[in-house]
Amino acid sequence: MALPDLYANTPVELVPAQSLATFPVNTFLENLAIAPNGDIFVTSHEAGEIFRLDTHHNLTQYAKLDGKVTGIVITGSDNLLVNGWTAEGVPFIATLTQGTVESLQTVPDAAFLNGITAIAPDLYLMADSYRGAIWLFELATKAVKIWLEHPLLARSDSSDPFPAANGLKRFGNNLYVSNTQQKLLLRIPLSHNLAPQEPELFVSGTNIDDFAFDTYGNLYGATHVYNSVLRIKPDGQTTVIAQSEQGVTGCTAVAFHGTDLYVVNNGGMFLPPPGGVEPAQIVRLEVGVTGAHPNWKLHHD
Repeated sequence: MALPDLYANTPVELVPAQSLATFPVNTFLENLAIAPNGDIFVTSHEAGEIFRLDTHHNLTQYAKLDGKVTGIVITGSDNLLVNGWTAEGVPFIATLTQGTVESLQTVPDAAFLNGITAIAPDLYLMADSYRGAIWLFELATKAVKIWLEHPLLARSDSSDPFPAANGLKRFGNNLYVSNTQQKLLLRIPLSHNLAPQEPELFVSGTNIDDFAFDTYGNLYGATHVYNSVLRIKPDGQTTVIAQSEQGVTGCTAVAFHGTDLYVVNNGGMFLPPPGGVEPAQIVRLEVGVTGAHPNWKLHHD
């Protein structure tokens, strides 16, 4: 598969990197969430597993679900919210407590549940990469409904396996969404009651999977098949901060804890590098900013 060279003229400023954990070749690490104490929870998509890497770098299996697991977010002390597909291929949303499934509900009208983010306390948005929509999930009642469905969230070619709406995060009074298939970053203004307004184009021509914000509004994005991590400033200026030699081949998701950015990858399973698929990793990048605050509390826009 030949990729357009999106980043040929993009400045490169590589940051220090450290591999914290490795997984067997063909492990598809899809997403991560970091608890306040620094424990990292990672979804292994195809195996339906969730791993925990503690601050001493001990890696253990936290949970195993029948099917595939995609998105993950921390909802409280030792509580997680995840989504994915059941073994029968039906999209689901599940809450976990101490590694055990507390509740699991299927969402038959969904197509490909993906990234999850808090938009307010107990309210979570989930990207639907193939329906071209965003779902709203209320933790207390377990109610789920469409929050927004829009062509800018969908694939321009439904036969293309690349996901459309993929990662999403709130920063200030806007929700930001990556549409990987259309190579877009979108900004969706929020009304006073958190309803979506018309999506706006933030950056075009960039292949972003998941992403995270620092407290200054800089966006850090995993480019997956481009094997790099980008920093995109609020004005759209882009810099490459990590490449394959930093251990981010096939990087799928990023998250902040303190001044460091943590990255998970699949070693290039979707588009193998010349040397073949590499072991999946959890990598720490020293980006030198503070980004440990919940996005829904940030109001810097």
